[in-house]
Amino acid sequence: MQKRIYGIETEYGIIFTPEGRKTLPVEKAIRFLFEKLITTEHFLNVFLENGARFYQDTGCHPEYATPECASPGQLIIFDKAGERILEDLQLYAEEKIREERIGGRLSIFKNNTDFVGNSYGCHENYLVDRDVDFYYLAEQLIPFLVTRQIYTGAGKVFQTQDGIHYCVSQRAQHIYQKISGTTTNDRSIINTRDEPHADREKYRRLHVIVGDSNMSEYTNFIKVGTCSVVLQMIEDNYINKDFTLRNPVKAIKDITYDATCKRRLRLDNGREYSPIEIQREYCEMAQKYIEQYPVTDDHKKAVYMWQHVLDCLDTDPDKLDRQIDWVIKRRLIQSWVDKHKTTWTDPRVLMLDLQYHDIRRERSLYYLLERKGQVERLFNDEEIDAAKSNPPQDTRARMRGEFIKLARENSIQYDLDWSNIRLGNLLNVRVICNNPFETDTEKVAELVRTIQKTNLRKTSLSKLVIQS
Repeated sequence: MQKRIYGIETEYGIIFTPEGRKTLPVEKAIRFLFEKLITTEHFLNVFLENGARFYQDTGCHPEYATPECASPGQLIIFDKAGERILEDLQLYAEEKIREERIGGRLSIFKNNTDFVGNSYGCHENYLVDRDVDFYYLAEQLIPFLVTRQIYTGAGKVFQTQDGIHYCVSQRAQHIYQKISGTTTNDRSIINTRDEPHADREKYRRLHVIVGDSNMSEYTNFIKVGTCSVVLQMIEDNYINKDFTLRNPVKAIKDITYDATCKRRLRLDNGREYSPIEIQREYCEMAQKYIEQYPVTDDHKKAVYMWQHVLDCLDTDPDKLDRQIDWVIKRRLIQSWVDKHKTTWTDPRVLMLDLQYHDIRRERSLYYLLERKGQVERLFNDEEIDAAKSNPPQDTRARMRGEFIKLARENSIQYDLDWSNIRLGNLLNVRVICNNPFETDTEKVAELVRTIQKTNLRKTSLSKLVIQS
């Protein structure tokens, strides 16, 4: 597909640290987060004016799902906007907590693991043609997804019986299958959930649940951009090499423990490659592909960045200490360890690891580096702030976002999901939006006119009553 819809679902970790005997259950903290968003919709499941969805997921995690986006770059902007929206809600929740006379600190983290070993996800969604054989696509994609963590990992300090390990990926430890239908217990690399939120006869949703949540715009962009290029190559039958791993689940764990990114992996054909070598093979194919096939500027940019990152990983990973999350964080922790003349076994190292992912910009170690100009940015604050309240203009999200604004302004009762808009006192007026590429429909335009007429009649009647 030359045109594709992209989405990211990010589950956030949330902690309340009390300062006295009185504490606050996480469930109540989450309700405070949602309280500011109360509408006619379900209390813990809200669509926002930028077209995104914000809801409580399994395990008391606030989750932000981006609106439908038409490019990797747009997707990263709206993913970052989710951080800013949640940061605003956190400030509101903290005020409500103070009103309850509860002393303590509420923290929200964009990471994938907590201190007791639980994992929560960052799920990528890619719209694919229904005509493409799903299992063929998945098998072709798995070697790429297993090895891409060398530049998409968020990094993690793991404390085990053998001591402290710094791992490339947070999510890799919690993957147990290649392909499955669950996202919680037996987590897989690719999920089989067939919910396209679009015309089922035309489209399917590829649900990738193996990725880490990224703070770095650079890391997040290359994660989505390279995957999109590989997807397009698979759809065009361009990949002519077999990188099927003999044991992909074992391989994904082996890779994460090797910060050199050069541990050999055995393929089904008996050959052995390092993660860098497998990624180079994909990257070289992509370089030839973008010269022969029509691709977007974002795809060209992603392939250029891909080559740069692999060159650095092959020679000196520390060269990526402004770009790739796991390298940025490792440098940060090592600098702290050196400055304080301590070791990685210092308990404070675990807190540094966590604080890197804090979404509050005044507390986050990542954003401290950003303020100091020590990490590379791809987008600016103006673009991200605009995405907090304005939907993408080139996907179905535009209709949803603009309808929500209008309905709230006019106190119209409504309910909606990704593909449907329902309104009226009985929610019996329905508009179906099955085409995710569509930005406007006559049905939605008619809804707008109906709302405006209704509001005008209410205004006229109010004036009449006043005059009487």
